[in-house]
Amino acid sequence: MQHYFIEITDTFGGEANYSWVTRHKVRASSERGALIRINRASGFTFRSVGCDRYDSRSGATCAFITPWDDECHSNLYHVNTDLA
Repeated sequence: MQHYFIEITDTFGGEANYSWVTRHKVRASSERGALIRINRASGFTFRSVGCDRYDSRSGATCAFITPWDDECHSNLYHVNTDLA
């Protein structure tokens, strides 16, 4: 099992807008497993649109999933670790 960093934010014109954002540290065996856990916890259904971006069905929100890096992510404030 490893940790993943997930950001969920709104979109505007198809681009990530960041007028609001939630950040999560998720423990899963794969990126797909992390996506499944965040889908269940958030109530959204995300699908891959390429690279590390996932869009919700409505297109109003998107998520970015990257492997957790202590050096980069441990300094962030407001990271939800409830799924870690």
